[in-house]
Amino acid sequence: MHIQESGEMYLETILILSKKLDHVRSIDVSEYMEYSKPSVSRAIGLLKNGGFVSVDGSGFLTLTDLGQSYAEKIYERHTILSEVLEHLGVSPETAAADACKIEHVISDEAFEAIKKFNSEQ
Repeated sequence: MHIQESGEMYLETILILSKKLDHVRSIDVSEYMEYSKPSVSRAIGLLKNGGFVSVDGSGFLTLTDLGQSYAEKIYERHTILSEVLEHLGVSPETAAADACKIEHVISDEAFEAIKKFNSEQ
């Protein structure tokens, strides 16, 4: 199953927030991503219907196993790509911004090669 780039960004955000907060709510996602509440609500609904996120009676968001695996994949890509770009002399801010763009379009093959190269340095 393939998920759109925006969905990946939401999953990654929920993962990041879950490391910082005891409970993640849509409002937390909205504030973190600087998106409107209606936009976040719609996206969370789509992710819930796709089996990536569950929402309990209190409105707390939890990644399903499927959502967790997608989020971790994107987060790993972001982290490693940022590290590589910084190692090449790119500023941390630019490296993070560029990694955020690249992480959604890079092939698994190219990413694995970059990951291997990075671990050998």
